[in-house]
Amino acid sequence: MRIDFARSEQSTLGVEWEIGLVDATTGELVSRADEVLDAVHREDPRWAADDDHPHIARELLLNTVELVTGVCHTVEEATADLSRSLESVRAVTDPRGIELFSAGTHPFSHSGSQPVTNKERYAKLIDRTQWWGRQMLIYGVHVHVGLDHRDKALPVVDGLVNYFPHLQALSASSPFWDGEDTGYASQRALIFQQLPAAGLPYHFDDWAEYERYAGDMFTTGVIDVLNEIRWDVRPSPTLGTVEMRICDGVSSLREVGAIAALTQCLVTELSDLLDAGGSIPVMPPWHRSENKWRAARYGLEAIIILGADSRERLVTDELMDTINRLEPIADRLGCRNELAGVEDILRDGAGYQRQRRVAEEHAGDLRAVVLDAVARMRQPVA
Repeated sequence: MRIDFARSEQSTLGVEWEIGLVDATTGELVSRADEVLDAVHREDPRWAADDDHPHIARELLLNTVELVTGVCHTVEEATADLSRSLESVRAVTDPRGIELFSAGTHPFSHSGSQPVTNKERYAKLIDRTQWWGRQMLIYGVHVHVGLDHRDKALPVVDGLVNYFPHLQALSASSPFWDGEDTGYASQRALIFQQLPAAGLPYHFDDWAEYERYAGDMFTTGVIDVLNEIRWDVRPSPTLGTVEMRICDGVSSLREVGAIAALTQCLVTELSDLLDAGGSIPVMPPWHRSENKWRAARYGLEAIIILGADSRERLVTDELMDTINRLEPIADRLGCRNELAGVEDILRDGAGYQRQRRVAEEHAGDLRAVVLDAVARMRQPVA
């Protein structure tokens, strides 16, 4: 099958942030997304009656809304876009006693009892995936970065997979599941890969091989539309982007900005390398899989594999060298301040570390974990 790749302006940016709706007192998830979106609809005259809102969307579960930016040139522009959407949502949630929450998972609300949004594609997903589909009580941050040529897409996907453990460890924020500490930094990473055509992407030698793969997925009924290929990193042909979907949900705009800046800088560095005639190394699939597991299990304490020669290093040391190397690119893209947010996370701790600390300080009360994340969502970017 033929898959056209839209041409984008190089290194433009789009961010998607999945947000949970929780009771302001109990911290329990509440399935009121339809009510919230209907109210946002009434408050925003730009949203035509029969149209989806361009920046605030429904998701699989009725306890979730997704904030989606427009096409942005800088991380600052993207976080400002998300901030406006947050304000629009808060204008209707605050009077209703609903708070906004984001982490990789909710610490204690029961995963199997969450109502699903009434859409045919979601009903079909649940019907097909059964128990695993009903476990998708997860939240993430996705970052799209524009590419100016189709032939860059698959090599850049491979390049970002080399940084999978860096991005996963940095964002890991789902240690708790159904009220229990799983022992993992990111339970979300392991849950999400249970869906069909999810998990780590395959390596393809060229675009034609990717088209053949997608054709096979359609022919055999694995997918009905291309975006049902749910890889952790994937090309997004209709947008002309590569989409990084590795990260757990995070609890502040500052953290979203840090993740977006790191992703934008990495994609730009990889694109520059290709423009200069270079090639992007491809990790053996067993190293890719092991790095994913290590980052999900150990987070910022993970010792990761750096290449086909099986060299290993602590992920935090590798992250520090990476952000130092990327600073000239960050200056070019105007995101040096946001990229510095990566170092803030390394210094202050990732979400999973903070959640465990808050739980310990409150004698294991996971409601305190939720309310801490809620408070962080109200912090300004700077």
